[in-house]
Amino acid sequence: MGIIRVQNIRIYSNHGCLEEEAKIGSHYRVDVEVKANLKKSALSDKLVDTVDYVHINKVVEEEVLQRSELLEHVVERILVRMMNEIPMIKKAKVALSKLNPPIGGDVEAVTIEMTKKRREL
Repeated sequence: MGIIRVQNIRIYSNHGCLEEEAKIGSHYRVDVEVKANLKKSALSDKLVDTVDYVHINKVVEEEVLQRSELLEHVVERILVRMMNEIPMIKKAKVALSKLNPPIGGDVEAVTIEMTKKRREL
């Protein structure tokens, strides 16, 4: 088993419950960690034998650009797509941070982190 991390994916999007958030938007940061069996790719040196982090980045970008009121909803969509589209993933963790959130204080970020594990059959 091994871990692949795609860190600090930066995207500008328009999530939030407030109408102003939908119009103005915010900067977001996404960190992804996936667990998969990397033994085959370590020996073969072939992309087909591993988790393609370009695919992970594409899923993250597409889902973060699709507006939602809640960050939890965005994270769940990312997790579901990764598990559906990348069968090698055994477990995935996604952290989505809204940078400088409009919550009336000096707050660097608000982060939602969720994990999904593939069920053994």
